[in-house]
Amino acid sequence: MFDRHKHHRRSIRLRGYDYTSGGAYFVTICTYDRECLFGAVEGDTVRLNQFGLVAGEEWSRSAAHRPEIELDAFVVMPNHVHGIVIITDDAVGAQRVAPLLHGPPAQRPLLYRPPGSLGSFIAGFKMAVTKRINLLRGTPAGRVWQRNYYERIIRDDDEAARTRAYIYDNAGRWPEDDYYRP
Repeated sequence: MFDRHKHHRRSIRLRGYDYTSGGAYFVTICTYDRECLFGAVEGDTVRLNQFGLVAGEEWSRSAAHRPEIELDAFVVMPNHVHGIVIITDDAVGAQRVAPLLHGPPAQRPLLYRPPGSLGSFIAGFKMAVTKRINLLRGTPAGRVWQRNYYERIIRDDDEAARTRAYIYDNAGRWPEDDYYRP
């Protein structure tokens, strides 16, 4: 029998940090088994296939449905995406509150993601991409993404500029990339 206190996975999020608070975040989301699902790199250019185009479209659409989100630099690579997500303070209010889900962690659902949080944004993006790709592939229960995602809080303008450069130059460094698959 599953006991969430005994069989839990350790979170990679910064303990105690409020991921609904305004700020910029550098995120990386990898495909399942790091499969080159989205296309290939030719020279220093990413050539996206139909699945890569879906990932790019859904990233752009995600912000349209979430007034608390602004998107910055973004790239779809063959087996991952990198992007900067900015959570603004403008949308703080009733639409970001889920009163029945607040309370001590032991009383929250297992996969609790506060409305307006980075985790909620990423979950919505991953779900939309997965649904569309699985329709295209004819695999209704197929996996597209690895569990979880990597994030780093961007703390100042210099770090934001370095992160943008990293994202924009990612295809040119593909053979040296941690996620490279020949």
